[in-house]
Amino acid sequence: MALLQITEPGQAQDPHQRKRAAGIDLGTTNSLIAGVRGGVTQTLADHDGSHLLPSVVRYTDAGAVVGLDAMNAAQEDPLNTIISVKRMMGRGIEDLKGLGAQLPYEFAETDGGMVRLQTVAGAVSPVAVSAEILKNLVQRGTESLAGELDGVVITVPAYFDDAQRQATRDAARLVGLNVLRLLNEPTAAAVAYGLDSGIEGMIAVYDLGGGTFDISLLRLNKGVFEVIATGGDSALGGDDFDRRIAEWLVEQAGYKGDLSPTQLRTLLSQARALKETLSDQERATVQVAVDDFEFSGELTRDTLNSLIAELIDQSIKACRRALRDAGETSVANVVLVGGSTRVPAVRDAVAAFFGITPLSDIDPDRVVAIGAAIQANILIGNKWEDEMLLLDVLPLSLGLETVGGLVEKIIGRNTAIPVARAREFTTYKDGQSAMLIHVVQGERELVSDCRSLARFELRGIPPMVAGAARIEVLFQVDADGLLSVSAAEATTGVKASIEVLPSYGLNEHEITDMLKASIDHARSDIDLRILTEARVDAGRVVDALESALAVDSKRLLSDADIKMLQQGVVTLQEIVKGTDPAAINEGVEMLGKASEDFAALRMDAAVREAFTGQQVKALEEDF
Repeated sequence: MALLQITEPGQAQDPHQRKRAAGIDLGTTNSLIAGVRGGVTQTLADHDGSHLLPSVVRYTDAGAVVGLDAMNAAQEDPLNTIISVKRMMGRGIEDLKGLGAQLPYEFAETDGGMVRLQTVAGAVSPVAVSAEILKNLVQRGTESLAGELDGVVITVPAYFDDAQRQATRDAARLVGLNVLRLLNEPTAAAVAYGLDSGIEGMIAVYDLGGGTFDISLLRLNKGVFEVIATGGDSALGGDDFDRRIAEWLVEQAGYKGDLSPTQLRTLLSQARALKETLSDQERATVQVAVDDFEFSGELTRDTLNSLIAELIDQSIKACRRALRDAGETSVANVVLVGGSTRVPAVRDAVAAFFGITPLSDIDPDRVVAIGAAIQANILIGNKWEDEMLLLDVLPLSLGLETVGGLVEKIIGRNTAIPVARAREFTTYKDGQSAMLIHVVQGERELVSDCRSLARFELRGIPPMVAGAARIEVLFQVDADGLLSVSAAEATTGVKASIEVLPSYGLNEHEITDMLKASIDHARSDIDLRILTEARVDAGRVVDALESALAVDSKRLLSDADIKMLQQGVVTLQEIVKGTDPAAINEGVEMLGKASEDFAALRMDAAVREAFTGQQVKALEEDF
């Protein structure tokens, strides 16, 4: 029997005007889709009643298999079964080597961009694998909501960089999805709790999933969700717990050989089962026999805790940094997100650090998808009267390279997005007609210590003396955290721009290391910047003087004066090789004083040449 929905008079929405929207949590271990049905936001189940879709894709001769069936075949067909593909999104092969663990796949040759996995269906990219997962979720959504989806909100880790976010959008594009917004996972969780539970104040969202970790501090006040600070690691999660357990099994078995893909997959699967068992029990028996690997024994919760203590501590350090960035010492509530927060040691560590019992009223596996669905329903126009406002932030600073390999930060980390910032620059050399714009990401002072995102050239700058041109560089970050950069020369209006689409993203600990390194090396970075700026200034003075000597020295100076200035240039070049910025600045000042008379002579000569042959009367008329 069909159900009839009854609403208050004047509040019913024309069903033909209501659009179908969904929130998608594209997770490392499991993925979900949620929607609003009958005014209630809920995750959508498949035909078997399961809400969680294992994020596993198996490629066969007959096509791709997604979900539980694929996961069950992982041990027997490891090379064609892709698990935890989210960790490979927007990454290159070198980044995956940085994960520090053997991966049971065959990687295809690439031109240096995103990795590709060799399967029976050919070489597939992580984007294509993710698209298969999305395709399955979309089918579930269209069946549950009785029609095609008009728009979706897809969640991503707050610490996903531009490459990883763009890879997620590309996967959605392959499925033909209209992506309303990429929403940070902790923000989505806060939306779910903020609207469903009515909590307000400073909220810490601790999100530990299968492959990523985020900590975000948000201030909730009357429908405004403002992200104050964010931190984490885009390659830290339950998968790492599993690997620590698998390594323990190998050590206990005394196995010395190289693990085959089948053995590795079996051990990781067994490790995951042990982890889940020990979330409810104090000890678990284990028996593994695959090829020539055999082990039987027992793993206790205490042993597990010791194996993963270092990983949990990494997450707590990120929490401490986030609090420091936000200028806070305490929070009103802590929200747990992600299946890995079911591990008792994780919950204990979070409670001990924040001094408060974390909230877990909403299923940690479902809360992100529910928050995304709430946001999607608003963005699609079904709840136009809702005043909810999301103010997210950038995880890392964005800037560009200046002379001497220095970084000029344009937008600082933890700046609310969307945002646009402009800065004016100029040329370094006389007659310079082009400029290379090098966009970087990170907290250090030198380009070599930051992540390169993109390069493009601005050409057609009018030839002028150094420092005369005015080039405005504009950085724009949209609500999805995606960056575009443009540059324009003021007098001619010539422009150049680029949408930052790096071929692959940051490696395992790069983002976290960038923040840590910026603190550890703050003093040395400042000293190095001062030294570099002194060297750049000295180089500018030397170039200018050498150019002037080449043009005017013989007609304005004696041989002795020329020799004196040339010797001054050599002396300053020798001083620049040192590491004392004060000495370099002193050398610049001395050379400047030594060349004052020469500069005055050049000025007098230029004035005489300008007035030569002109009548006094004509000059008076000009004025």
